[in-house]
Amino acid sequence: MSNFNGICAFMRSFGATAKRLACSRQGVAAVEFAFVAPVLLALYFVTLEVSHAIETNKKVGRAASMIADLITQQACVTSTSLDAIMQIGKATLQPYNRSNLAIHVTGIQISDDTTPNVTVAWSRMMADTGATAPDPGEKVGDPTTVPDELKIGGTFLVRVQSTLDYRPIIAWSADAKQTLGLMAAFDNINMAEQYYLRPRRSNTITYSDTCAS
Repeated sequence: MSNFNGICAFMRSFGATAKRLACSRQGVAAVEFAFVAPVLLALYFVTLEVSHAIETNKKVGRAASMIADLITQQACVTSTSLDAIMQIGKATLQPYNRSNLAIHVTGIQISDDTTPNVTVAWSRMMADTGATAPDPGEKVGDPTTVPDELKIGGTFLVRVQSTLDYRPIIAWSADAKQTLGLMAAFDNINMAEQYYLRPRRSNTITYSDTCAS
């Protein structure tokens, strides 16, 4: 009989405890935060990454525009002066430094023939490693292309191309990329910009080992 009474007392106590737990609202905020916090953190980091990527992309365009603007103010350029100007453009990406800007500069001569020929007058490049050299893809005398609206006979153009392999703030490992799915879309974004400008002080811009001051 005493065992039966003990079991009944236990059941009543268990039932009362369960009822209190079911009606209690203590800790609900903590549980809700535990569910919401990961989503909020993910949104924060994605927003941060996207904003940095957009700002860096603007700087890639700004670098190409600045380099073209500085070059077209010259009547003559040397490899040293072009390298210095490209370094100035590269510096505009700061404080971003997770990868380096690659820059290609091409002087383009358009003949005054009835059907204008568009050829490379000179070229210079700065690789993402920082090394500078004549652009092997734009050799002197090689034909090249320009937009039809810029193909005006007897004129000269300077083309500047800037490219960047954007690396996110949060670097993904090879294994993480497979599990992150869409999040990995923010890894290694290829950014590029291209500008064409005409010389300001002369009809053409000559390329020489030395330029008269």
